[in-house]
Amino acid sequence: MTTLPAPSGARAVVVGGTAWHVVAADVDPAWVAAQVAHDPLAAPLGARFLAALGDRIGVEPGVVDAVLVAPPAGEGSGVPLRELPTEATAHPRVRRALAHRRDVRVWTTPDGGGLLAVGRGVADRWEVSVEVDPGARTRGLGTALVAAAPALVPGGEPLWAQVAPANTASLRAFLAAGYRPVGAEVLFGP
Repeated sequence: MTTLPAPSGARAVVVGGTAWHVVAADVDPAWVAAQVAHDPLAAPLGARFLAALGDRIGVEPGVVDAVLVAPPAGEGSGVPLRELPTEATAHPRVRRALAHRRDVRVWTTPDGGGLLAVGRGVADRWEVSVEVDPGARTRGLGTALVAAAPALVPGGEPLWAQVAPANTASLRAFLAAGYRPVGAEVLFGP
């Protein structure tokens, strides 16, 4: 386990993978070590530690998300997209993206059934989020949107996604589009 200062874009982040964790928060590393000493392989992403860290820094922890990385940009998904002016978009998914990311760009499908947002998030990484209207679900639109996203990232940089494991439809869409799970993380505030 490694403890680092809080990254740009969040008050704290706890991220982990197979037999490793990083706690990025402006706290004493000795305090972190003492809090997780009873189970260093599971405790850093456990409710007890996340609540204690939240109390320590004064910010509520978010959801434990699966972290996925996109495959390299390919030919795209063939889904037609139209870019929207970010500042004029009142969609809740866009508002959330703007609260957690910078350089946000937004696209929609011509029928308005799908929305795709890409922006720079934690530690300046490129991140994607999507929304599919209830009437447009179960037809592969979510998968098509996330498959199109890597081609929208400048310079072919890696594209990351955070997905709540309980959002099984979203998780299936990202996996079907070739995104690879690389860990889990919890963000503490923008």
